[in-house]
Amino acid sequence: MTMSFFDQFASPLYLGIPLIAIAIALPWVLFPTPSSRWINNRLITLQGWFIGRFTNQLMLPLNVGGHKWALLLASLMVFLITINMLGLLPYTFTPTTQLSLNMGLAVPLWLATVIIGMRNQPTVALGHLLPEGTPILLIPVLIIIETISLFIRPLALGVRLTANLTAGHLLIQLIATAVFVLLPMMPTVAILTAVVLFLLTLLEVAVAMIQAYVFVLLLSLYLQENV
Repeated sequence: MTMSFFDQFASPLYLGIPLIAIAIALPWVLFPTPSSRWINNRLITLQGWFIGRFTNQLMLPLNVGGHKWALLLASLMVFLITINMLGLLPYTFTPTTQLSLNMGLAVPLWLATVIIGMRNQPTVALGHLLPEGTPILLIPVLIIIETISLFIRPLALGVRLTANLTAGHLLIQLIATAVFVLLPMMPTVAILTAVVLFLLTLLEVAVAMIQAYVFVLLLSLYLQENV
């Protein structure tokens, strides 16, 4: 049976049951849990230092009201990084290549920031739809444009994460296929292509971490506008 390059993005099934729930829940099992001892091991210490630095950097521009989101955003960051990194392993499934999952994360969190802004400071939240000093004739047009841009934000969050991870996985599969095809015919070219594949894999590791960070960073910026 001929396999398509896009078959790797299909949710795996077992007895007709989608296994995406297991793929989402598995990363939480891999995280080391703190012990009751006074001194933790190196892995837990490194994990705590990383989360602490990230949370401090993320919450720096926000006021005290936005610090309530620290636990949620830090957990989301670690969750996305882990899923993206595990998806680079062979014979694995990456749930974040599914637009439905990314939109399921982006829409509720974006909507929560908008609701917080409308509840706490409705004048300031609505003021973002109309820049100061706008000519009277342009007011209706700018309000429509800013409203559309506001509702596009969750779509941009989900599509950005999906598109970057999907493009990276496709490139890796295409170049890996080229290596296997060229190996018996042109070994030298195949070796050079394998080097390119290795460098691309390193790039995809960086992209997996950067895209998770960008997703959470944009959410924090949306939150900053509304608290």
